[in-house]
Amino acid sequence: MKKHTLSVLVENKPGVLARISGLFARRGYNIESLAVGPTERPELSRITLVVGVESQQVLEQITKQLNKLIEVLKIVELEPSAVQRELMLIKLYVADASARSQIIEIAQLFRGTVVDVQADSLVVEATGSPDKLQSLLAMLSSYGIRELVHSGTVAVARGTKSLTDRKPDRGRSASDSR
Repeated sequence: MKKHTLSVLVENKPGVLARISGLFARRGYNIESLAVGPTERPELSRITLVVGVESQQVLEQITKQLNKLIEVLKIVELEPSAVQRELMLIKLYVADASARSQIIEIAQLFRGTVVDVQADSLVVEATGSPDKLQSLLAMLSSYGIRELVHSGTVAVARGTKSLTDRKPDRGRSASDSR
């Protein structure tokens, strides 16, 4: 199953995320990662979706279904070379000082930061590409992961193009703006 990253520009209105996630649920599509937040323009939000699909045809179907939603203004499939980042917080068991120093060393190798230290646990914060964070997790797993929090992927295309370059024309009907 191949993963695709979609960047979706939507109107910043209540219920838009629920409509989009509901569309995925009704159609039986799985969302591997979801991140949403405001853009540089307060009336717009960007939703970054990572979806795993069997074929290009299924991806096209997802895109067509999203385009039918009035609040969806633009959809772009990002290239694999796009800048992609995630945030991970990892709480680890720490039995002794030796393990603590090894964990701190591993975190530093991955440009992670220790953000909380207790007598029997340690929390590492790391940001980076999904592959980098999976590698960090693999290195730390032998120490015993007590808790893990992982954000969705946020991504932006490389180069000068921007999802919000052209102001969406709100005077046209939903079918005309696509």
